[in-house]
Amino acid sequence: MFIGVASAAANVSQLASVEHFVSLKFLKGKSFISNYSGTSMQSSLEVIHRELKDVQERREKLIKGTRDVVMLCSKSIVALHQGQIEDAKNKMKEASTILEEFRKHAKEDLYRYISVAEQELVEAYTLRAVVESAPLPSMKELEVTGPSYLTGLLDCVGEIKRLVYDRMRSGKENDAEQLFGTMEEIYNAIYPFAVYDNIVSGLRKKLDVARMLIEDIRALVTEETRRRAMMAAIGDLEKTVKET
Repeated sequence: MFIGVASAAANVSQLASVEHFVSLKFLKGKSFISNYSGTSMQSSLEVIHRELKDVQERREKLIKGTRDVVMLCSKSIVALHQGQIEDAKNKMKEASTILEEFRKHAKEDLYRYISVAEQELVEAYTLRAVVESAPLPSMKELEVTGPSYLTGLLDCVGEIKRLVYDRMRSGKENDAEQLFGTMEEIYNAIYPFAVYDNIVSGLRKKLDVARMLIEDIRALVTEETRRRAMMAAIGDLEKTVKET
């Protein structure tokens, strides 16, 4: 009985010693971590915080700023279709100025946030060139990236289609055919870039849409050409009958 009590007492004493040792080790470890976090780790976290805060602030500015650019480009396209060329030019110039300012905020890490705005700018300036029968603008002139230039040109195919319909309704079939040729020229020039669809997001889809638009206009132009040929043949026949 006495031996058992003594043994139990020894175990309690040993357990207390172990707990005390663990407690000391824990405190030493805690002190070590505290010292560590107060030096290199803490300074690293402060740097990360400043960097992420900068990215967040620039991102918010870009989202709002590029939205204004897209809106101005959309309005300029509407103005072009309505024949308000000077108004369209002013809006495009304003959009270019805003975009140039926000490129400074985008840098390389957030440049994706201005790609849509660049794309809209390319579409607007390309449509303006088509309306004015001027050479299509280059990527360098517009100061945009390659992907934005490609996708912007393809988007303009849809706007040129609207011009074709307008010319057909106005009886300007020759102008409509020339515009159709421009649509084909843009598509054929960009089609080889389809192999880069995994790099240029959405390129393949835009090519497919452009091809469908072109086929729609091809059918329309073909039908109109046949109609005019038939009307000319009827006119010649009537003239022949009258002469006889």
